[in-house]
Amino acid sequence: MAADNHTAVVEFILQGISEDPQVRVLLSAPFLLLYLMALTGNGLIIIAISLSPGLHTPMYFFLANLAFLDIVCTSTVLPKLLEGLVVGVDTISYGGCLTQLFFLTWSLGAELLLLTAMAFDRYVAICRPLHYSAIMSRPLCTLLAMTVWIVSALNTSVHTGLMTRLNFCGPNHIGQFLCEIPSLLLLSCSPTTLNSVVVVIADVYFGVVNFVFTLASYGCIVTSVLRIRSAAGKRRAFSTCSSHLLVVTLYYSSVIYTYILPVSGGSMEKGKVVAVLYTAVSPALNPLIYTLRNKDVKAALWKVTPTFR
Repeated sequence: MAADNHTAVVEFILQGISEDPQVRVLLSAPFLLLYLMALTGNGLIIIAISLSPGLHTPMYFFLANLAFLDIVCTSTVLPKLLEGLVVGVDTISYGGCLTQLFFLTWSLGAELLLLTAMAFDRYVAICRPLHYSAIMSRPLCTLLAMTVWIVSALNTSVHTGLMTRLNFCGPNHIGQFLCEIPSLLLLSCSPTTLNSVVVVIADVYFGVVNFVFTLASYGCIVTSVLRIRSAAGKRRAFSTCSSHLLVVTLYYSSVIYTYILPVSGGSMEKGKVVAVLYTAVSPALNPLIYTLRNKDVKAALWKVTPTFR
């Protein structure tokens, strides 16, 4: 990483949630709770779906993948954040920063693709119910899941590889509590044009294109539901996709704010709040969103663990 006549940065300083030691101690408890909720809730969902033959359907197959991604995302960020809050260690090594960036970018990109696949699944279920089994076959679901993981892995590999070509020789203070591409590009003393171009391309594909496909799917879903004459039929149809729509809204609003909309210096604190949403709050709430109104998942959890009895 060394550059000509430059001193290479071997570690970065993360800007924590707060500089006040008392506030840090107070925040450590809720962040630890969110982390435990994310691990427990998503872990139980994966176990319940794996052990319940009745849940071996495309919708729950994708839900298990989403739960695993939430575990990866929150485990990439929260342990380091908790270390800073409890121990007061706000530094992260160069290698640790790139590792965090790699897995965070991987999980975020994969989740955007997976939410699109889940929207397509709901579209087929509501708009083409008679052909659902034929269209959403096991080979297609496996192909969609593999595409999600492989494409997102290639994306994060490109971003991380381009990041290793940059020189960091000046300030090493990251204006966030985690290592993200926008924050690191601001610290580089090398030209970042190529990185910025690749970021824009990735934003357009992962953010804009997938968002348009998701909106199109739900546009067709809403149109089909409105054609249902009975109120009970409309409620049943909406109940099958309301949880996914809520997760999509929460996730896209936070990611778009961080990676697509320009973040000014005055909105740095808002950027931290948004980062907390998609790295801590969303992974902790997703299991609740998908289980509170889902009788099948609750029944499976009832069988898996006595705590739901």
